[in-house]
Amino acid sequence: MEEPKYYDIRHVAGISTHIDIDNSVVESAGSSFFDTAVIRVLGQKGWGVLTVDNFGEKSRAETDGFIQEALKFAAVTEEPVELADAPGGILPVPVMKEDPGDVSLGEKCELLLSIEAAARKPGIMNTRARYSESSGTVCFTDSGGNEYSYEMVRSGYSVVAVARKNGTMQMGRESEHTISGLNLRHKEVKGSLAAERAIKLLDALPAKGGRMNAVLDQELAGVFAHEAIGHASEGDLVKEGVSVIKDKIGEKIGDGCLTVVDDPTMPEFGFMPVDAEGVAVHRTEIIRSGVLVNYLHNRQTLAAVGNGVAGHARAVSGDVPLVRMSNTFIENGDSTMDEIIECCRDGILLKGSRGGQVDPGRGVFQFNAEYGYIIKNGELKEMVRDVSLSGDILSTLHNIVMCADDRKMTPGYCGKGGQSVPVTDGAPHVLLKDAVIGGQGV
Repeated sequence: MEEPKYYDIRHVAGISTHIDIDNSVVESAGSSFFDTAVIRVLGQKGWGVLTVDNFGEKSRAETDGFIQEALKFAAVTEEPVELADAPGGILPVPVMKEDPGDVSLGEKCELLLSIEAAARKPGIMNTRARYSESSGTVCFTDSGGNEYSYEMVRSGYSVVAVARKNGTMQMGRESEHTISGLNLRHKEVKGSLAAERAIKLLDALPAKGGRMNAVLDQELAGVFAHEAIGHASEGDLVKEGVSVIKDKIGEKIGDGCLTVVDDPTMPEFGFMPVDAEGVAVHRTEIIRSGVLVNYLHNRQTLAAVGNGVAGHARAVSGDVPLVRMSNTFIENGDSTMDEIIECCRDGILLKGSRGGQVDPGRGVFQFNAEYGYIIKNGELKEMVRDVSLSGDILSTLHNIVMCADDRKMTPGYCGKGGQSVPVTDGAPHVLLKDAVIGGQGV
């Protein structure tokens, strides 16, 4: 019988809850259970993976049988698989303010309905709200003797308001996601903010495109840090040659004011007490004062690429670990937002994010802002809509020349390889010189 070079077992069991509201009607609300183990076995020529539902409490003999079955699936790889040594260790999970499990589904529906009702203002034609919650226990063991378990609860909501006037429609959205417990109480102001923004955008002028100085708010600058820098620094993309920052460790790839960090230890939505390979997590600087200093790795990519630390493997229940970000942000600078607006002089302030695209291999991106404000003579002027930011990653890194001291973190989800994991992006306001702004105005 062949002996595995390595194996690990990650067992996740728990309950997920969702509520969907459309125009004051609870369209769906309910909970479902999950109980899945993923067994990875490294044979002489590659990985074998076995997924076991309803894993529960298994005997040693049953577990050994699963390991041998997974070993049969080991695929031949193009190159030998090596795993870097990495220390284990687990952090305590932050204490919740209120356990969502102690609140009934009916009460959660009422709380979400109150947020959605606050968005139903004159001029609003459609409102939607959604709540999601996942609570479970993660148990990990491997052939090296590492063994960990922890409980984690994540919850969050979003509210959307759509306004219409004279054939024009605009949308406002607010959301919050957290690991600190139930976050639905006394949040009606979020529904009001979504509606007020949608109504204001009806009267905003379409932005004019062109090259100009731009101030990015904390959310959009955080999206840039995550999408354009974070993904390009992931060790699997670097290994595969689809990262614009491959082979650039030690090079100055950005302005000296710029430091970009991924930190799984922060008590934000992307918090991890330990990574999905049982490796201890640490704050990792990707860029320090403009210089590329680290990639993000799992054990396999660290062995293949180097230049970084492991502890960045993540996985959803029932799937294999991938190199992923957690809480990714641009560090604070020493300027104020007012100073940055003044130094911009003439340009545009971009606020919020409505998605976009990034190609970390070619090093190009395009993001849609939620809205913006014209900057004239160092002062904020009229509101504009239909505005975007595009460019190439490396030039943009050099053109971020000022960072404020007001970093804010924005939680959400990141998709990769068919898996969507909780993350947080963040940044202070930043000044971007010579930005490529897209708009529909004339």
